[in-house]
Amino acid sequence: MKHKKWKDWRSNPQTNIEERVDTLFKQLEHLYGTRGFILRASKLDAIDLIQAEDIRDRMLALQKLLEEDPTLTSMEPGIDLVTVLDRLEDIAADRYARRAVEKQLQQRVQEKMEVRYNDYLQDIKREVVKKQSSNHENAQTLKKLGHLEKMERDGFRVSAFERVRPGRIEEVIGQDTALRALIAKLSTPFSQHIILYGPPGVGKTTCARLALDIAKTRIGSAFREDAPFIEVDGTTLRWDPRESTNPLLGSVHDPIYQGARRELAEEGIPEPKLGLVSSAHGGILFIDEIGEMDSYLQNKLLKVMEDKRVFFESSYFDPADERVPQYIKKIFTEGVPADFLLIGATTRDPEEISPAFRSRCMEVYFEPLGPAHIEEIIIISADKLGIKIAPGVGQIISQYCHDGRGANKILLDAYGLAMHLGGGNPVQIESDQVYEAIQNSRLSPSIRNRAAEEPEVGRIYGLG
Repeated sequence: MKHKKWKDWRSNPQTNIEERVDTLFKQLEHLYGTRGFILRASKLDAIDLIQAEDIRDRMLALQKLLEEDPTLTSMEPGIDLVTVLDRLEDIAADRYARRAVEKQLQQRVQEKMEVRYNDYLQDIKREVVKKQSSNHENAQTLKKLGHLEKMERDGFRVSAFERVRPGRIEEVIGQDTALRALIAKLSTPFSQHIILYGPPGVGKTTCARLALDIAKTRIGSAFREDAPFIEVDGTTLRWDPRESTNPLLGSVHDPIYQGARRELAEEGIPEPKLGLVSSAHGGILFIDEIGEMDSYLQNKLLKVMEDKRVFFESSYFDPADERVPQYIKKIFTEGVPADFLLIGATTRDPEEISPAFRSRCMEVYFEPLGPAHIEEIIIISADKLGIKIAPGVGQIISQYCHDGRGANKILLDAYGLAMHLGGGNPVQIESDQVYEAIQNSRLSPSIRNRAAEEPEVGRIYGLG
């Protein structure tokens, strides 16, 4: 209606200009409201111009209000007032049109809000509950967290066995041939799975770690610099035939009996849990005492070694369900990469290991340690511990054990006795402390009958 009235004025130039100006002021007051109109006029310094008697001053006030320009001071002399008034009416018409559209849009938004008010309210409630439930911290949980952090600070810095464990190739004694063969097998671009045979305590695990560190630096090696070394004890691996738990290969937690993450359980979506074979991807999976693993689990591991992937199954998985996250859908449809190199260590004889494993693995044999090797290990361990040993201590220990771990146990026991007798500051470990440590451990010599330096009538050493 306003547009039509202004068009009628413009078609009749003889219409009184003052009447058009007064009408335009009334329309602006209606558009902005009385209070808003006065505030806008005061801000643009147009209050005095509105009440002026000169029509040019009043039109200048309209120009300031509609163009929102407080710097205007006067109208140009000789300008056509009708042309200026037509332009100001066009601006006012645009303002009215914009206000009408805004009102119409606001009315539609209000109608939508009234129709979907309950839906919006439920969405907001769910969002608030989700934010509140995502933080389960309270005084009790924070207290337990502080207790755990205190335990981390109060623990032993390093154990004695960690201190004496070989950290360089030069510290590995008596296994030069086996270590060289292991490094050579890992340094090729096409590494194969390996089984390590040997008695306990000769350094199979340590050699595997050191060999991987060296292979990472070799040109042409298949291992990257951050290749993982995942170690697990085959005697402690447990699994469920229903695949509800399998730390080696991984498992699927269904949303009903085992429970998944809340956002998955609420939608009935199964959650895959990756196993050690996936953690070892691109590196080494070291299984100690691999011969003690369950035979069925060994067969499942062989399948993963051949496919280089782990596949998961669940009756709750629906590939057509759009609610299933993309990563879960990819895990169930394509599997999880598990391209690793297996190194299995065992104290069993080769004939006791599964033929299927042996046919797929290279074999490296570790030799038992001799007395000379034990004496050398004792010297290196004493140097790492920062203690002195009396002459003959290494020879005494070598008579009662033939592996590095057992030799270090005797040395550490004697070290404790020397600390006790020395008031916390041992001078050196004497043979008396070594014999006392051996007696406390109820050890007996590994070789009971030794050849004497002088011949004796009736004593024979030999096989007939």
